[in-house]
Amino acid sequence: MYPEPIQKLASLFSRLPGIGPRMGARLAFHLLKVPEQEVQEFGEAILQLGLRMRLCAFCFNPFDFAQGKSLCTICADTGRVKTMLCVVEKESDLEALEATRAYRGLYFVLGGTVGMLRKIDMRHLRIDELKERIADPKKFGVASPGFSEAILAMNLTTEGEATALYLERVFGQLDIKTTRLGRGLPVGGELEYSDSETLRQSLENRR
Repeated sequence: MYPEPIQKLASLFSRLPGIGPRMGARLAFHLLKVPEQEVQEFGEAILQLGLRMRLCAFCFNPFDFAQGKSLCTICADTGRVKTMLCVVEKESDLEALEATRAYRGLYFVLGGTVGMLRKIDMRHLRIDELKERIADPKKFGVASPGFSEAILAMNLTTEGEATALYLERVFGQLDIKTTRLGRGLPVGGELEYSDSETLRQSLENRR
């Protein structure tokens, strides 16, 4: 129904989370109405995203590797507490916790939850990678003497709870103390939408 360039762009937009074919088409048509310079800036930003962003070798948080380093600024920070590891579902959760300035340890981005995936798709979670980094953090560029505590910072959803229970079993086999975020977060809420003070109290009252 639409010219090929519109169809192509609408199809690409519809692959993004929360965007269906109709919204994809609306976004494509919107770009037709904005100045050409803005369209070029949009395209350049996407290009730079692919050229400059990489996943941290340790925590899997995206970072600008323009300096040719393999670690993000958090993992490369010598002032971080290298015996604490906070496991989060996704990158935006990491950013929300980091914004509180209440936590000075390291992170690990799991890449999803147990309940959201079929058992056959469990391989998409970074469980094996997590175990590897706990067993030998130096292999991945982090000079840690070993982790004494793992904070399971899962969202208070059904999927998040299932993931936390699963990870408790994993860390139990590795003989590492596990804690969870304390009360203050609403059941069903997500970390990235919580205010900094609530997250700070949750970190301080972890159990």
